Amino acid sequence: MKVILTEKITKLGNIGDAVEVKTGYARNYLLPNGKAMRYTRENVALFEAQKAELTARQEAAKKNAEANVDAVKNAKLHMIRQAGDTGQLYGSVSTRDIARMLKEIANVSVESAQVLLGAPIKSVGAFDTKIALHPDVIVPVKIFVAQTQDEIDALVAGKSLTFGSKKVEEVEEAAEEAPAAEVAEEKTEEVAADAE
Repeated sequence: MKVILTEKITKLGNIGDAVEVKTGYARNYLLPNGKAMRYTRENVALFEAQKAELTARQEAAKKNAEANVDAVKNAKLHMIRQAGDTGQLYGSVSTRDIARMLKEIANVSVESAQVLLGAPIKSVGAFDTKIALHPDVIVPVKIFVAQTQDEIDALVAGKSLTFGSKKVEEVEEAAEEAPAAEVAEEKTEEVAADAE
C-alpha cells in the first residue's frame, strides 16, 4: 500500500515521502496513529495544504525531545530484581519496565517502542541501551540490574559481581550461548524421534 508520511519515521522516511509499506502495517499502525495518509490525488493536495503545519509540529516535537535529553541522561536506571545463584533473573527486564522507570524517575513519558533494547535483559549486570525520544534525538543510557542496592553500587563503580566461582561477564556469556545449546538439543531430539 502506498502512503504519504505525515511525520518522520525511522528507517521509513521523512515528512511528505510517498512510500510503499505492507498493508497491515499501514492499516494497523500508520493510518490509525496519524503517522501517514493513503496516497491519493486528494490526499496529496490535502498534504500540500497542511505541510507547513505538519513540519512545524514535527519541529516542536523535536525541540521537546531535545529539552528532555539531560533528564534522560541523568536518570539513574537502577533495577533491583530477584535472581538465582548464577545471576540469571527470575523473569526479565523489558522495554516496558524501562519506559515505566523513566516516567517515575525522570518524569519523561516514552512508549516501550522508543526503548531500543533489542532483547529483554535476563541477567544481573550493567547494560547499554538507547532511548529514541524522537527519530532525530536518540539518547544512550546505561541500565544497572542487580539483587541489592549494594550490588548496584558496585556495578556503578565499575566492579564486577561474582556468583559462586563465575563473574557477571561469564554469566552473561553463558546466557547468550544457552539458547543455541537448547536449539541444538531440541534438533537432536527431533532427529531421534524421526529415526524411530
